[in-house]
Amino acid sequence: MAALNRFFTAIFDLLLRPFEGLSPLWSLVPLGVVFTVFALYVFKWTSNQKALDRVKRRIHAGIFEIRLFNDDLRSIARSQFDVMGQVVKQLALTLVPLLWMLIPFAIVIPQLQFRYGYSGLQPGESTLLEVTMRDEAAGDRKAPDPNRAKPSLRLETPAGVEVQTEGLWIPLENEMVWRLAGREPGSYQLRLIDESGFETTKSLVVSDRVVRRSPIKVNSGDWLGQIAYPAETPVPAAGPIEKIELAYPEADVNLLGWKTHWLIAFVLLTIVFAFALRGPLGVTF
Repeated sequence: MAALNRFFTAIFDLLLRPFEGLSPLWSLVPLGVVFTVFALYVFKWTSNQKALDRVKRRIHAGIFEIRLFNDDLRSIARSQFDVMGQVVKQLALTLVPLLWMLIPFAIVIPQLQFRYGYSGLQPGESTLLEVTMRDEAAGDRKAPDPNRAKPSLRLETPAGVEVQTEGLWIPLENEMVWRLAGREPGSYQLRLIDESGFETTKSLVVSDRVVRRSPIKVNSGDWLGQIAYPAETPVPAAGPIEKIELAYPEADVNLLGWKTHWLIAFVLLTIVFAFALRGPLGVTF
């Protein structure tokens, strides 16, 4: 899973690098076109296009009958039931291709979330680094022990990052917490080191550009977590750390003067592109 995530992350980094200094909409529009074309072809290849076309014609015929025999209640009722039945068939025929489309959605959405879902930290702006520890004996997370000793975990930061507080141990949460800030724009790697020799890193980005930001780094044993948070190589499963979180502010996208979440803007764009391109691509849905 980690190798697959690195592959897709590298592809999206390459595709979106030319748009880093531009407004998010400049990259969301071409991405929406590419994704829509890909999704339409997936729908076309995995659906019964002839059956969908027949169902659509029967729906149109039923609606025409309702308008034609608008003074005959029995004909109207019969046509309405026929239209409803055809709509159910249409939904059934689209179920399989929609399930196939979940695969590209599961790949694309997390990758875009890390680039458009969070705004960059500004120089001097503070944030929290939260490290969730695992049970030292069993290697698995358990109910927190309020008397658990503070872990021997230290944080090392590069020049340009200021650690504003010592590591605070919260035993009821199994968490170590630091407050830190970037003094100047840049992309940094924070190092977490345990006395046992275990070492891992966490990325920190101080920038207002459209770049990849990873708020959570999960453990390699967490498969679902790796699907949801693929932006960084996971923490080794044998280590003492369960999860690393770095708080980034959430971001909005300006869609023609309307500030909204990037996913709403992306979905609206793909719907518009889907209806515009279904005819040229010969797709029925």
